[in-house]
Amino acid sequence: MTLADARRYFALPSPFAMRRGGALIGAQLAYETWGALNAARDNAILILTGLSPGAHAASSADDPTPGWWEDMLGPGKYIDTQRWFVICVNSLGSCKGSTGPASMDPLTGKVYRLDFPELTLEDVGHAAFELVRGLGIERLACLLGNSMGGMSALGYLALHPGSVRAHISVSTAAHAQPFAIAIRSLQREAIRLDPNFNQGAYDDAHYPETGMSIARKLGVITYRSAMEWVGRFARIRLDHERQDDDPFAAEFQVESYLEGHARRFVRSFDPNCYLYLSRASDWFDIGEHAPDARGHGSVADALRHIPLEHALVIGVSTDILFPLSQQEEIADGLRTAGASVDFVALDSPQGHDAFLVDIPRFGAAIAGFLAKL
Repeated sequence: MTLADARRYFALPSPFAMRRGGALIGAQLAYETWGALNAARDNAILILTGLSPGAHAASSADDPTPGWWEDMLGPGKYIDTQRWFVICVNSLGSCKGSTGPASMDPLTGKVYRLDFPELTLEDVGHAAFELVRGLGIERLACLLGNSMGGMSALGYLALHPGSVRAHISVSTAAHAQPFAIAIRSLQREAIRLDPNFNQGAYDDAHYPETGMSIARKLGVITYRSAMEWVGRFARIRLDHERQDDDPFAAEFQVESYLEGHARRFVRSFDPNCYLYLSRASDWFDIGEHAPDARGHGSVADALRHIPLEHALVIGVSTDILFPLSQQEEIADGLRTAGASVDFVALDSPQGHDAFLVDIPRFGAAIAGFLAKL
């Protein structure tokens, strides 16, 4: 079996209007599902992902390869697919099956590249809403978003109030803060300044590998905590035989680790898609959806107008990209809106990436919350 056997495609309404102008013709979303939708159609959980994952969150009969959240969902797991019908969607603007800058523009017959319309995370959330409605689901039992997907989820909730019963918010933000914007800005600059980027018109033979590599390394540094870097690598040096002749070549194990991460990522994600989703993350501010805000409302005012029955907000004390204070801000806002909110602050040393690796603690919180629904 292959990934293509499990991946499904949903045709978005055409034209699909974009929030900042322009529209997509013949656009689609890639998604996968696990479990079965019950007769009442009220047991659906939608997962919105971070910037780089595809829809393959877990293995299935159609695709037995491990997914990016393999230990979290499945029969008898923390998100039990014997009870829940789980949908994971590849974000609009991505390059893993959904329409994005790497897709063909049907109006020109050419790849969109930088002619793709400006993308917002509200567009990502609204496209996912159209998919849910297309599957015949009027109201989600739960909307789960982690990292960038948590911001997309807040956009979904703001645009479609009342369409979700419960929400799980994982290591995300109600708006981008300066540190996160600064890091993402540097990542985009590294890609754009690579000579092979060529204003987005690269190809396989002339590909911005250096820029993508630097962008990925910057990301990985912020995804983990200083505590973990010390614990894993300290100041351990590479064996002499593993060093090359460059006097400034990698000397420490941590440098080799970053290089390996970058090497695996560089050709697996389209640079233009990376730029679009990164910028969309910087633009996001739930305060723009506050009533009568005219684009300049407060986060608290916007969140208190999102109707939910229950919410779980999880953050990590060592997360420098989406700090715990931003998780508290979301929890407080949803509580003001009338939701029953569980706030969980974890001390995991893995930083922002903890939700991908510290599965026992994240899973216990999520399973306990779902058990109450």
